[in-house]
Amino acid sequence: MLDELDYLLITALQHAPRADWRRIGAALDVDATTAARRWARLTESGLAWLGCHPSPALIGELIVAFIEVDCVSGKLHQVCERILDDPPLFNIEHTTGARDLLLTAVFRSQAQLARYVGFRLSGLDGIAATRTQLATALHTEGSRWRLDRLAEERRGMLRADRDRPTRGALLNQSDLDLILLLSQDCRQSVAGLAERSGLSPTTVRRRLDRLDAARAISYRCEAARSVSGWPVSATLWGIAPAAETARITAQLSGMRETRLCATLSGPHNLMVTAWLRSMGDVQSFEAALAQRFPELTIADRAMTLWQLKHAGEVLDPEGRRLRTVPFSDTWDDQEAGAAERDLLNRMRSPAPTPVRPVRGASSTTLP
Repeated sequence: MLDELDYLLITALQHAPRADWRRIGAALDVDATTAARRWARLTESGLAWLGCHPSPALIGELIVAFIEVDCVSGKLHQVCERILDDPPLFNIEHTTGARDLLLTAVFRSQAQLARYVGFRLSGLDGIAATRTQLATALHTEGSRWRLDRLAEERRGMLRADRDRPTRGALLNQSDLDLILLLSQDCRQSVAGLAERSGLSPTTVRRRLDRLDAARAISYRCEAARSVSGWPVSATLWGIAPAAETARITAQLSGMRETRLCATLSGPHNLMVTAWLRSMGDVQSFEAALAQRFPELTIADRAMTLWQLKHAGEVLDPEGRRLRTVPFSDTWDDQEAGAAERDLLNRMRSPAPTPVRPVRGASSTTLP
């Protein structure tokens, strides 16, 4: 279990993931060595970790998809093991309800998504069916969620000098390469990043300052859900009137429990994932939504039994981190690509014309 200092430390790193230990310790009234030692204990046990990925707003046009998977009986964990290291899969959840797995995936194009679902997933032994919905807008996601254990004056001690983000251009490949290196250890030094990237420390520091100012890096400081104080994850699918969707999603995004809120392309045009303190809070949360948004109809719901992959981190059934799968929106699978090319070649060739029997001709049956 975590104690109060652990919770404060996680909250501090959620607000300032790369702040030096002296500044972190000052905000928590402990010395830098104690703060660093605590964090090392938490990460080694898998109870807390830091991760990062490029801000979707600065990558360019991306396709975010939620893929529901039905598995053949007895094959669920075999399927999970096969897809665990697929870079486009941000989340893999084993859930209750009308699907076995709920996947959150990010791709560069609809064609790439179609290739993944049609040739990668459909070709796996153990998958019985899939259903895909696209996110037409992502209103909030987990990197913005905070434990909020620190008082405002303590958060002020961690706040960067530049509070307002500057307008940033789309990330280039060099930026993405640097963020990928950073994602392997978010607190590694500028000197370490320079050594691994082949750039000078001055260049690395200048690029990081530019990326931080533009909020081009989405940092996540997470705690294992079983010890976070929010052990229950519920996903709800709803139907909202088109004219009211903007207002509803804005208010949903600001609710304490909300980890994700998106509008979708399918028959259920709204999706929200909430972290809750107990199973009893599930009905209370849904009742609160009904009272606050009477025009919103909750059409389906699911509870997460095991989040096998969360924001690129592989987790055990208790939510402890096991390892990292670096996130990438690019995906190239040789088998899926070959299967797609074979289909396209067959589509280019016209189907053979069937031979029709001559009218009035009799058939002879051989003995």
